[in-house]
Amino acid sequence: MSSLHPANLAIVRAHVEAETAHRMDETLATLTTDCVFEDMPSGQVYHGHEGVRAYYAAWWAAFGNVPTGSKRYIPAEDCMIVETRFAGTHRGAWEGVAASGRPIDLPVAIFISFKDGLMSGERFYYDHATLMRQIGAA
Repeated sequence: MSSLHPANLAIVRAHVEAETAHRMDETLATLTTDCVFEDMPSGQVYHGHEGVRAYYAAWWAAFGNVPTGSKRYIPAEDCMIVETRFAGTHRGAWEGVAASGRPIDLPVAIFISFKDGLMSGERFYYDHATLMRQIGAA
């Protein structure tokens, strides 16, 4: 198992800090312009900064979520796997479910790829049924 390049670790830290504070422009600045986000449970794929902007905007509006308790596993110089939880409150519509005011605490695994000193993609894995149950839709 090789170690992660220090610049990649720094860009992930900058990304998480900006994402946690819901600073969109700073979050996007950590990503390549051709980045790809894949939300595996929903089957949705988001391309480039505009796609990722829509992805974050939807999650932030619905849950105001922030990552908590991240554990990082580093398998290679060009990839990082992050095990984390997203905590928030269902405060906006999500997949046709009106805001319930209920808390969410969602375990998530994220595979991050890197290119040219920036993050080039994220692939998200979480249990969709758990999220829907937590917001009262299941």
